[in-house]
Amino acid sequence: MSNPQSVRRGGFTLIELLVVIAIIAVLVGLLLPAVQKVREAASRMSCQNNLHQIGLALHNYHGAYGHFPPGFTSQAVTLNGDGLGPGWGWAAHILPYMEQEPLYKSIDFRKDIADPANAAPRVTSLKLYLCPSDNPQKPTFDAVSDPAGTVICPVAFANYAGIGGLFEVTDNPDVNTGLLLRNSRFRFADALDGTSQTLMVTERQSKRSPMTTWVGAVTGSVNPPLVAGYEEEGPPTLCLINLGEAADKRTPNNPLDHVEDASSRHTGGVNGLFGDGSVRYIRDTIDPLAWEAIGTRAGGEVVGDF
Repeated sequence: MSNPQSVRRGGFTLIELLVVIAIIAVLVGLLLPAVQKVREAASRMSCQNNLHQIGLALHNYHGAYGHFPPGFTSQAVTLNGDGLGPGWGWAAHILPYMEQEPLYKSIDFRKDIADPANAAPRVTSLKLYLCPSDNPQKPTFDAVSDPAGTVICPVAFANYAGIGGLFEVTDNPDVNTGLLLRNSRFRFADALDGTSQTLMVTERQSKRSPMTTWVGAVTGSVNPPLVAGYEEEGPPTLCLINLGEAADKRTPNNPLDHVEDASSRHTGGVNGLFGDGSVRYIRDTIDPLAWEAIGTRAGGEVVGDF
């Protein structure tokens, strides 16, 4: 009769264990890109859903008031002159149609964004205004300052900016080619190019446009450039974007790195909301002429496919 203690138990040798670990590592390496692609696809779809909700809210606002909301509200002494507040932007005006009625009612739209009465609402972070592919350092940015560097107030970060048009929104807040300008009240009928061919809202990511907000244009603020040699931008760039003319080649995610340019963490493009409520993926490789064309409400261009 054999001794049970003398029976040899089978097991892996060190070399066999190393081989198994190596095989597992290779399999994980093969699967990881696929997992990342699936995750990004889900994030991109979630971002598109956010823009669909924004589109519905813009249309519901139009149904209630007979026009789209202003890009932001602000008094000015002259056409395209400096704004005097209060500065509340298009995304603040559509809050009741984004299921944010309590937040909307907490805002005193008669007072400036920086007024102490609006301290709580202006720093409220909203999931529907954030792209899930982005990763801002925190939900607010605190360094909204005037040209002298004096901090004005903190505001909540957001990823979606309205389209002011082709020209610099700092210098042309009142006269531009888009549907969201200072104090504007454009209607569907004003989009002579067709609402399906007129871009209304697109994305800006935190690393390339760290001062984007749903709140609006903070009166007297500056938006510092990311590239040495560029000029500071003004308050409108906090909530609006200009596409630039075709010659500028400021298509999505371009290497010029203007803080007001369209950008995203998605691979190869940005999501865009058009005036008819449709959301389309706009690739970085879009023809600059087509990019210019969708930045005008009444330019008469033939856009074609993009």
